[in-house]
Amino acid sequence: MSGEKKSFGADFGKDFGKDWGINLGSGKSKSGGGLFYFLGFLGSAIYFISVATGFWEGVLGVLKSLVWPAFLVFEALAALGA
Repeated sequence: MSGEKKSFGADFGKDFGKDWGINLGSGKSKSGGGLFYFLGFLGSAIYFISVATGFWEGVLGVLKSLVWPAFLVFEALAALGA
């Protein structure tokens, strides 16, 4: 090392959120789409689980919340006549 002492855990959390397209280190982010997808997944999972009446309906709700954007795009394109 170049005489510079690093304390333990100084870089902890530096990579937080990179999988979701969040870049906390600078003002520039690569993409915010991952964050919106994650928030949509979280909201839809909470909704589908809250309306489920049984365990397997809750599991199906989590699976539905993974693919809800595909249904949204399909319905939007169908409404546009594409």
